[in-house]
Amino acid sequence: MSGAEILSALTMIFLNERRSLIGTVLRIVRDPQTAEDLAQEAYLRVRKSMEAAPIEHVEAFLHQTARNLALDHERRRKTRERFEAADISEQDVASIPADVPTIEAALIERERLRAFNAALNALPERARQAWILSQIHGWSYARIADHLNVARNTVYNDIKLVVAHCQQTLARHDRD
Repeated sequence: MSGAEILSALTMIFLNERRSLIGTVLRIVRDPQTAEDLAQEAYLRVRKSMEAAPIEHVEAFLHQTARNLALDHERRRKTRERFEAADISEQDVASIPADVPTIEAALIERERLRAFNAALNALPERARQAWILSQIHGWSYARIADHLNVARNTVYNDIKLVVAHCQQTLARHDRD
């Protein structure tokens, strides 16, 4: 059978089994729209599986896939129910602080960034370039060594120098 014939056969099986699939799923999820959606999802998953490898008992596989999707859906719903409060008021939601830094925190971080940049700029060019290639561009030490025409150990020591210097500078900045 060709790929198109296999998918056509699956579609026919799905259409013949659709009511039964929805009934199986409906007994688990107790919501007709969700049951319809999960039956359709089962069809799509079985179709994808069939494209990867042949399935011997398509009807049984389709029903088991639908049942597993329904059970997974119920598990997720019950977990959400445990952690989500359905009776929360709009005022309570509005009083939850936003996950954005305060103006003060943003200013402090901006000052730390300035101190970090000043510390970085105070270092020798080669060490600064090695650190940028490593940390910003994700280059390996071997690639940096080739690029800068130095030994790998030199790259290691340069990056170690940059990190120590910047850490010390930021620690002093935080103390002041």
